[in-house]
Amino acid sequence: MSDESRPEAPVSAPKRKGKVARKHTVGRVILISVVVLALVTGLGTVYLIRHLNGNIEGVSLDALGDAERPEKVYNGNGEALNVLVMGSDSRECEGCGIDQEGGGGSDTTILVHLSADRSRAYAVSIPRDSIVTRPECNDGDSPAATNVMWNAAYGVGGPVCTMAQVEENADVYVDHFVLVDFASFGSMVDAVGGVPVCVPEDIVDRPRQIFVPKGNPSVLTGDEALDYVRARYVGDLVEQNDISRIRRQQEFIGALVREVLSAGTLSRLDKVVRFLDAATESLTTDEEFASVTRLGKVAMQLRGIGLDEIKFVTLPTDYYPSDSEFRGKVFWTPEAYEIWELIKADKEIPARLLKGNSTSAEPPASAAETESPSPETPTGSESPSETPSETPSETPSETPSETPDETASESPTETPAETTPPEERIFGVCA
Repeated sequence: MSDESRPEAPVSAPKRKGKVARKHTVGRVILISVVVLALVTGLGTVYLIRHLNGNIEGVSLDALGDAERPEKVYNGNGEALNVLVMGSDSRECEGCGIDQEGGGGSDTTILVHLSADRSRAYAVSIPRDSIVTRPECNDGDSPAATNVMWNAAYGVGGPVCTMAQVEENADVYVDHFVLVDFASFGSMVDAVGGVPVCVPEDIVDRPRQIFVPKGNPSVLTGDEALDYVRARYVGDLVEQNDISRIRRQQEFIGALVREVLSAGTLSRLDKVVRFLDAATESLTTDEEFASVTRLGKVAMQLRGIGLDEIKFVTLPTDYYPSDSEFRGKVFWTPEAYEIWELIKADKEIPARLLKGNSTSAEPPASAAETESPSPETPTGSESPSETPSETPSETPSETPSETPDETASESPTETPAETTPPEERIFGVCA
């Protein structure tokens, strides 16, 4: 019996060897898969960077020269950064023209200032109806001019001329510029699935066939976002300058920043790639800035700043007298030059200069909750204080936009404590 049982030992040995072999095979498969995945991911990243870099056009700043440019101030705690952001309205997309203007104006001009210690950021919007002095451009081929509209510089000499105009009038050194095509702007909005903003009343600009629906929030698509930021006639009001449009642009840019930084976007690789592709498509910068890695480093620095420390500021202006040849246009007030001096010195802008002409990128969630406790009246901030004692049962959601107008015309002295000023509502901005 013992001799017959001995041959069974060799039979069990191959089984143990087989198990070891399978373990080695699985290990090799995992290792190869990881290596292949790493190679594919790496090659994909290289391809994506090359593709995005190919979207960006770089422009030389040699025409600016060095001798006459403002002094760049260093205060010992790093290097501040000033980036001029422009939105071009010289677009080829159908129906994209602003104010039925032809060719080369810059509809939006914003100087973005990042403090040297990267603790705060200011985005100062310059009204395009500002009357300023323009320096010579195009290597002297376009002579200097006085008392000209701000956005004319772009038509004369493109973004470099506008950059020189900022330095001439604000005496602030500009490190880089970014020119965004408005068609790409709409694609950026669509890439993140739309952007939610609070629109207190329907925006109807009949001359431009613009309609933006009210809502709190109203999730705007790319086309609706373009309409929202470029509408100039709202309701029965004809804007005398660009101030209210700047307000909407600031509100929307803040909402777009929040949407891009949200988990719903950053956790979706497909959304990130689509957004980056749209953001760099037809993008024009100075040569040094014409790189997604360079832009990415600045974006990461900006991301480290709290949303409450990103301030959108409208440069303080005032109207020219009604009998002036510049009627309807604006000039910079002394407060505007104070802001430029603080930007140049990389100092914090005090509250007295920000009051009434600034907003932050921080979401207004708490304010929205306190101002509109009832879901049936998301856009009627006046109705809670104006109508409960008179017609408590006559404020259904059927006529939320008609009630404020009727009560305001009948008893204008009864609404001193409105949380959303009428001028902001009709401009399409929530308080």
